[in-house]
Amino acid sequence: MAGLNNSTKPVSWDHDRHTDTSPDLSDKSDQEQKPKDFDVEGQGRRGSQHHVTAIDGSSTTESVGRQIDMEQENTIKYRTCSWQKTAALLFSEYICLAIMSFPWSYSILGLVPGLILTVVIAGIVLYTSLITWRFCLRHPEVRDVCDIGQYLFWDSKIAWWATAVMFLLNNTFIQGLHCVVGAEYLNTMSNGAICTVAFSAIVAIISFFFSLPRTFSTLSKVATLSAFFTFVSVILACVFAGIEDHPKGYTPAKGNPIVLAIPAKGTTFVQGMNAFLNISYTFIGQITLPSFIAEMKEPRDFWKSVTAVTVAEIIVFSLVGAVTYVYVGNQYMIAPAFGSIGDDLYKKVSFSFMIPTIIFLGVLYASVSARFIFFRLFEGTRHKGNNTVVGWASWAAILAALWVAAWIIAEVIPFFSDLLSIMSSLFDSFFGFIFWGTAYIRMRSDDYGPQFYKTRGIRGWLGFIFNVFLILVGFFFLGPGTYVSHLLHSRGAIPKPQMFAFNLLILPRLLLCLWSPATVPALSVVCSLVPAMAYKFPRGGDFICFACFRSPEALGLGDFMTVMTEFLSAHRHLSLVPYRYPIFSHYWFTIFQH
Repeated sequence: MAGLNNSTKPVSWDHDRHTDTSPDLSDKSDQEQKPKDFDVEGQGRRGSQHHVTAIDGSSTTESVGRQIDMEQENTIKYRTCSWQKTAALLFSEYICLAIMSFPWSYSILGLVPGLILTVVIAGIVLYTSLITWRFCLRHPEVRDVCDIGQYLFWDSKIAWWATAVMFLLNNTFIQGLHCVVGAEYLNTMSNGAICTVAFSAIVAIISFFFSLPRTFSTLSKVATLSAFFTFVSVILACVFAGIEDHPKGYTPAKGNPIVLAIPAKGTTFVQGMNAFLNISYTFIGQITLPSFIAEMKEPRDFWKSVTAVTVAEIIVFSLVGAVTYVYVGNQYMIAPAFGSIGDDLYKKVSFSFMIPTIIFLGVLYASVSARFIFFRLFEGTRHKGNNTVVGWASWAAILAALWVAAWIIAEVIPFFSDLLSIMSSLFDSFFGFIFWGTAYIRMRSDDYGPQFYKTRGIRGWLGFIFNVFLILVGFFFLGPGTYVSHLLHSRGAIPKPQMFAFNLLILPRLLLCLWSPATVPALSVVCSLVPAMAYKFPRGGDFICFACFRSPEALGLGDFMTVMTEFLSAHRHLSLVPYRYPIFSHYWFTIFQH
């Protein structure tokens, strides 16, 4: 199939014209038509010998218009998003559960530095988002960030594939994160009716069905509701934190909540960097922007969407972070901050409004990834834009594969806060900073030559220096950010790799008998203390037991571990791996046979 063979290749760039040579793009006469010159920073320019797309109506509009015209005969039309619908998608992406990590970040950084960093990071992300937008206007053939990665780095197919790997990993990690949080919510609300593995699978299945719509225009309707319910959730959390007598875990010995304007004495680089990464991760989402712009009817209006969302982010993130921190204080802070609410009813009510976002944000990233794969498989064929059996079956199969991968990730990485840091250091370094600093320099070089910073006066120097700074910030994320994640792991803040390996080894057998709970008589002493569920496997005679308790006050972790230590000393063929989910203060443990 010709369309299949052509579309599986990365975009091929013509550096003189900056146009895509794939078959669905403009014809030669359109490529040779030069638009009115326009400065990427917003000012007109003269004498350019390079093909640049104008914002005020020339080849961008013509190219987009051609793409819309080509879709008129199709049943499924992709370029249908208004700037309002795109804003809804952005709101659903940014106004999310990660907001509730801001109080924890402020407790580490101090309220004043935390608020300043919030505004600064928001401003930087807005700037880089506008650079992304300008780049996409110059190249309306761009479908996603992978196409941009190829162009930025010497038209290299290796760069395209490297970007594609990071792109898919980043999106799948986010899907997995939402499987984890969704499973924890269901487990809490049901009082542990079934194990977390099953709840995580349920979340993945529900998310799969919500991912099935093939256009962002359709998803934008659900995105609006998702953002609204998230806003309600975080406001309720602030209110409940304020009206409670004391936060979760309060004791007279610890005293009333302590609020610091600056970092506490003794705050380490690792702690500060982890808090900074949590804030950064919430803002950085440029990885999806090219995909959104590619489905807009009027890409020139994207600046309205991203500006509106940035203003809302600064207001909501700052208020929620500051208010919650003031009422909870340093001693009782948990990330996300729902875990710091003392009343279980308040906690459940506020967190319940977050469910649409937990589902939808994973859905959004799954849709972006599936689009990336699907378009390259079926570009130029009738399956891309029409309701065909092959098209829908392939779309569903791609989504199913993505959600299975996300579900596996959800089972091996259970920590919310440190997962954010890992993702920030590994992926956001490129998609948040390095790509867009490089994009600015490449666009200015195309416009004015490689010495543009010398020929454009102070404006050229300032632009060059600032974007080099952005690239260095990206490498800072990649270097020290990854180092911090390594330290957190080595100090035990992240579960040991043995548990990861064990979970992966038992996963196939667990799937075979997921719905066959078995009683393990030897664990009766444990089961009398905590609601437990065990699973017996047909091979090897080994078993795994997931259990939790929700009343640390009634049975402290120390008492629990004392009981478990005595039990395990009498059963030396067993091992215990404890860890804690921070959201609802549940203590979990895994028991397995050697």
